[in-house]
Amino acid sequence: MRLTVFNTPIISQLLKVLARLCLLISGWKIEGNKPRVPRYILVAAPHTSNWDFFIGMAVGLSHGIGAYWLGKSSLFWGPLGPIMRWLGGIPVDRARRSSLVEQSIGCFKGNKQLGLVICPEGTRLKGDRWRTGFYHIAKGAEVPIILAYLDFQKKKAGFGPVIKPGCSMEKDLAEIQAFYEKKQGKFPKCFSPVLSQGQV
Repeated sequence: MRLTVFNTPIISQLLKVLARLCLLISGWKIEGNKPRVPRYILVAAPHTSNWDFFIGMAVGLSHGIGAYWLGKSSLFWGPLGPIMRWLGGIPVDRARRSSLVEQSIGCFKGNKQLGLVICPEGTRLKGDRWRTGFYHIAKGAEVPIILAYLDFQKKKAGFGPVIKPGCSMEKDLAEIQAFYEKKQGKFPKCFSPVLSQGQV
C-alpha cells in the first residue's frame, strides 16, 4: 500500500514518541492489545466530536497501527487532499455508497495485510442507528471486526473484543451494542445506537 504517516521512515518513529508523550500529558490511558491479525476492520466509536480523530491518530501512532480510514470526500478537497491521504485517509463519495462495500472487499482480497478503520455512525450527530456497511465488508472479505473505543468520561482508549461475523447479523450487532453502551463519547447525547429501537 501507499506511504502514510504510519510507515514514513524516521518521521513515523518521531511521531510515535510524540504521540505517546501527548497521551501521557493529557491523561489518556490505553487498554487492550493492538490488532495482531494482518487483515481486519477496526470499528472506531463513539464518534461524537472532531477530537476523536486527533486522539485516535495519537493512539494509532503510539501503538504502531498502520491502518487506513474512510472519510467523506469533502475532507480531501484542495491542499488538504495529499495531507489526509498521507494520514491514511481514503475519500468516500457518499453519492456512490452502494458500491463502497464491494470496493472495500476488493481491497482486502487484493492485499495480504490491511487494516481499515470505520466509524459506523457515519456522522458526529445522533442518528437512529449505525450503518452496517462495516459488517458486510468484514463478512464479504472474511476478516474480523475489532472494537476500538474512546471513553472521554474515563479518559481511556483501547481495543476490545474481536467479532467474527456469523450467521446472525442482529445477534452480532447486539453484542457490539452491549460493549459500547459502557463507553462515553465527548458528547454522549450525540452517540448513535448500534441498533434502532425496533431492532432491539
